[in-house]
Amino acid sequence: MKEQLIFEKSRTGRKGYTLPDADVPVANASDLIPKNLLRGDKAELPEVSENEVVRHFIKLSTLNHHVDKQMYPLGSCTMKYNPKINEKTAALSGFANLHPHQRPETAQGALKLMYELTEGLREVCGMKAVSLQPAAGSHGELTGLFLIRKYHEKKGNPRKTILVPDSAHGTNPASAAIAGYDVITVKSNEHGLTDMADLKAKLNADVAGMMITNPNTIGVFESQILEIEKLLHDNDSLLYMDGANMNALLGVARPGDMGFDVVHYNLHKSFSTPHGGGGPGCGPIGVSERLVEFLPVPRIEKKTEAGKEVYFFNYDKPDSIGRMMGFFGNFGIMVRAYTYLRMHGAKGLRRIGENAIINANYLLSQLRGAYDLPFDEPVMHEFCLSGDRQKAKGVKTMDIAKRILDFGFHAPTVYFPMIVHEAIMIEPTETESKETLDLFIDVMLQIANEVETNPELVLGAPYTTPMKRLDDAYAARNINVKYTPKPEEVEA
Repeated sequence: MKEQLIFEKSRTGRKGYTLPDADVPVANASDLIPKNLLRGDKAELPEVSENEVVRHFIKLSTLNHHVDKQMYPLGSCTMKYNPKINEKTAALSGFANLHPHQRPETAQGALKLMYELTEGLREVCGMKAVSLQPAAGSHGELTGLFLIRKYHEKKGNPRKTILVPDSAHGTNPASAAIAGYDVITVKSNEHGLTDMADLKAKLNADVAGMMITNPNTIGVFESQILEIEKLLHDNDSLLYMDGANMNALLGVARPGDMGFDVVHYNLHKSFSTPHGGGGPGCGPIGVSERLVEFLPVPRIEKKTEAGKEVYFFNYDKPDSIGRMMGFFGNFGIMVRAYTYLRMHGAKGLRRIGENAIINANYLLSQLRGAYDLPFDEPVMHEFCLSGDRQKAKGVKTMDIAKRILDFGFHAPTVYFPMIVHEAIMIEPTETESKETLDLFIDVMLQIANEVETNPELVLGAPYTTPMKRLDDAYAARNINVKYTPKPEEVEA
């Protein structure tokens, strides 16, 4: 049965709350609030009882797919399980009830947490300093590009171009363009790595920097990274690492040791904070010595006063690019990431990286013969299959993705990266058990067999979801999220 909208459940007079008697003098809002700030019409809110509200949203939560429900193998997204201890610490009243306008001396615990989180993230990636301000990975990219621009501007030559591999995340060229750069694409070679000859041909005095993901978007470690770093720095160009795939590096390798000048951290990926839903997010950036002076303000620092550590905001950074976020970033997300970091420690982070790699390679070993493997290279935390073999039978990658939904799994990333035709990009993360991985393997093998024996079955999927196939292109271009009341509701 299709779940009604909350407004369709509304009945005049029903309510799910009881307010206590007023313990202050009663007054009309119009006597206390300026007329221009008062509503002209009543708020259009549904009138429902408490149990109706609870049941409504519980039903909606079961219609949606989420990491608490089943595996979410979205390649490049690192949809790992979010430990509930993170939510408990973020809800502590001393954190949850802070106001961003409080004086620093009244929020020392929060400042200490932010300071220690920057230090932890700095150590994880081997960077010189970290800023927590950016609100998402793409916002971190933009912030990093502003730092690169400031570096070159201070030298008297802002430069005009950013190099981006053809396997990059779409946000990389978008962020570079928003930052005012021209984007030049660098090709990948037959192994899925950066084509060094193409890089050398396109590297010139006008290149401000290069954005690269490592491991890259087919899950392969850029083994030439030290050569790339030398080429860039010999040209006084800076090197940016998209940290989307950092789950494979945790405790194993550090971007700073590879020579990167900027790296952004996706706290919703590598550090288990909530992912998606429009935010709030947090995409800190780490920088090398070259860029420390340009980091956003305020910087969180500490000093000793009367033998006691005191944390404070330092705005006195004359070469800073300025503020990138209202107040100091999304604090609740920082509390969750800090909890995760402290719970695991150095040894735990290394186990996360190792297990993410083991899980991905186990899946690949079991699916290798059923789907095409365009780049047969050792992989890290994720891998990229191709549905070309199935497409030759009339079944596209999108059809396979829809059929996966019937078995209770979310589909992998499809049609990305674009260097892989009919791409199926799978990342299990370290949080999935062998039993769950085996179930997913069985599903993928069954679908491959269905394509061979009964392709019409796959073409008609999904069968078990609340909604069947939608016209995705039409829906994306004709978004309607506004509730339209029925005629009788308007008359009432």
